[in-house]
Amino acid sequence: MRSGSLKDGEPVLLIDRKDRRYLIVLRAGTVSDLRGGKLPHDDLIGTLEGRPVGTTRGETFLMVRATLAEFVLAMPRGAQIIYPKDLSAILLAADIYPGATVLEAGTGSGALTMTLLRAVGPEGRVFSYEVREDFSRLAAQNIGRYLGSSDQLVTRAHDIYESIPDGGLDRIILDVPEPWRVVHHAVTALRQGGVLASYVPTVPQAVRMVESLRQSGAFAMVETFETLVRPWNIEGASVRPAHRMVAHTAFITTARRVEQRTAGGEQGTASAGLKGPDHRDQQDADEP
Repeated sequence: MRSGSLKDGEPVLLIDRKDRRYLIVLRAGTVSDLRGGKLPHDDLIGTLEGRPVGTTRGETFLMVRATLAEFVLAMPRGAQIIYPKDLSAILLAADIYPGATVLEAGTGSGALTMTLLRAVGPEGRVFSYEVREDFSRLAAQNIGRYLGSSDQLVTRAHDIYESIPDGGLDRIILDVPEPWRVVHHAVTALRQGGVLASYVPTVPQAVRMVESLRQSGAFAMVETFETLVRPWNIEGASVRPAHRMVAHTAFITTARRVEQRTAGGEQGTASAGLKGPDHRDQQDADEP
């Protein structure tokens, strides 16, 4: 996200008095026709965010730059996106760091791609594989709208089930229906100590992925979890959880690439299996 005056091409969020949100991309000479009237973009470009703006009908909107989470939820999409709650969890669980070389498959609508690009920074590199041309085209448009051009991004029209042509990877993130088909390729492409993560919506998919990782003999510290987010309404003395929450969306599985061992064997903390770190902490706490 930039700072300073708004520029041509930046996405901004407009919030009306009923808290309805409208995402627009500023374009010189363009006029947005909103529920509350027309809003010329030229009146916004060159001004500061965080202020009220008025339409031709006198309706007032709060104008702010769109955060990445806000942009992801409002951007055009072809494939189902990874929600912000899961994007943040993936960044930490997979330990995406500045300067990392990361592979993701598939690109989808570009939500994970943008998240990874911001995390790896100018010294990092993100390889993104996608087999569907329409998804790749839409993702490129979304990435361009929010981040602009990026020298750190390399996109490939490639089926990761067939191979991984890029090597020396620090991290691999899989958002594909059958991630277990990638495990044997990841053994070669992912550096020792690197992290592999998968994102799947169902229990059978998660189980099969975990089994494949264990049977490969090249991964340890296998953990699976999901994220649940429940907002709260706080209005004076009225404090209660929201009636709606973003509950299950997917299972995230992570594993560390280790020195090859006998297929099916365990090494170190690989025995943690499906148990996450909270389970291990509780187990340690229960021991005398």
